[in-house]
Amino acid sequence: MRIMAIDYGDARTGVAISDPTGLLAGYTEVIHSRKGEQVCARLAELVEQYKVEELVMGFPRNMDGTEGPRAELYRAFAGEVEGATGLTPVLWDERRTTIEAHDILHASGKKMKNHKKTVDAVAATLILDGYLTRKRTQG
Repeated sequence: MRIMAIDYGDARTGVAISDPTGLLAGYTEVIHSRKGEQVCARLAELVEQYKVEELVMGFPRNMDGTEGPRAELYRAFAGEVEGATGLTPVLWDERRTTIEAHDILHASGKKMKNHKKTVDAVAATLILDGYLTRKRTQG
């Protein structure tokens, strides 16, 4: 079962799709668009192309676990994604994923100015990895 993770952002949306077994992150992509309908259209294409059966989407929370100020925007976007793909995204706590993504890119020797190109895909991969790990441990 393929699972797709979405790291939604204002200008870029990171996507990570698992391998066919649903155990490992495989394909990644960054969608460069500020328009929700364009992002949803591309997500729908990816769902069809990779035969994705489940979606998980990063959801903003404050460090204390309460919902962040962008939570309502993300809920609305999750509804748009559901309308475009026919799949209901699981909202996944994304605290620290972007920070961890920058740390990973920095540790791999990437210069900060080049992080923009890939940080969203790395963040989506971290969301996917966390979700897959939870699925495995909950049996």
